Amino acid sequence: MNKSFFHKVAILILIMAFGLGSYAQQRKVLNLPNYDEQPYHFGFILAANNMLFTIKPVDNLSFIKWEPDASPDIFADSLYVYEVTSKGTPGFSIGILGSLRLGKYLDLRFVPALSFGERMLNYNILAYKTNSSTGDVESTFIEVEKSITSTLIEFPLFLKYKSKRLNNFAAYVTGGMKYTLDLASQNKTDQNLNDVTVKINKHDLMGEVGVGVDFYTNYFKFGTEIRMGYGFFNLIKQEGNLYTDSIERLNSKIFLLSFTFE
Repeated sequence: MNKSFFHKVAILILIMAFGLGSYAQQRKVLNLPNYDEQPYHFGFILAANNMLFTIKPVDNLSFIKWEPDASPDIFADSLYVYEVTSKGTPGFSIGILGSLRLGKYLDLRFVPALSFGERMLNYNILAYKTNSSTGDVESTFIEVEKSITSTLIEFPLFLKYKSKRLNNFAAYVTGGMKYTLDLASQNKTDQNLNDVTVKINKHDLMGEVGVGVDFYTNYFKFGTEIRMGYGFFNLIKQEGNLYTDSIERLNSKIFLLSFTFE
């Protein structure tokens, strides 16, 4: 599950919003007719996520020469980092939802959740090593992958602006801020020289925006939403090795496909 998948789902949700809007205008029987008049209501959320990083490398990265002690898990005389990229793996989120009615079309939502995910940092490294028998200097390209696992406790506060209800259907947009605490962060543990890990800080603050569709059934309201979040804090913990010191800024980026039951 990658970023393009979430983009396709977002387009699909918008198409559904327009298509179902035309269909909903033909319906007469309302499910849960007084639902939106309630001052508050609760529910829960199930979601699939894809966690990534936005990476800003240090200036002139490919020209920086790293000595062997900067990467003790690679046996070489000198090293050059040419590129650092990020990729994510599918994760999931669960949480509860509380919604407070602020106006006819505006709600305030608090959605504390627990999210699990894993991100990879990929390093393209050029390693130089002197052949002990011939004295020649040999070069080798190495790809190193560092895994960062995250277990996030999230405290989001969103505003939800919804369209006029068309019988049993309504579209909406949402946006707000989210504080996250990474329980899996190893930023205070000692470094293992045989297997250098990349550590990130525990705390982050993210801005999020999303679009979604609500469906009113006979017994509950079901919603599907796609949301994108970008972190404001620099998460990288500099530890004097090429994996951390080759990165100037490391910001979190999350895509979320969620299903709500209220």
